[in-house]
Amino acid sequence: MESLKDLRKLKEIDLNEKIKNYRKESLNLRFQKSSGQLENTARISVVKKEIARLKTLINEMRKV
Repeated sequence: MESLKDLRKLKEIDLNEKIKNYRKESLNLRFQKSSGQLENTARISVVKKEIARLKTLINEMRKV
């Protein structure tokens, strides 16, 4: 998890790339959960919140 200041310095392309990576991780976590292999269930909510945080930053950048 990066700080908000660091994320604000990135360009939209980089933020979209991070969202893409988090979505892949989210997919893998869901598969692990359904097969009973997931040990850290809290990671699912952390990844969802990171995606939301990145999307919010992108929307802020577009409005300015």
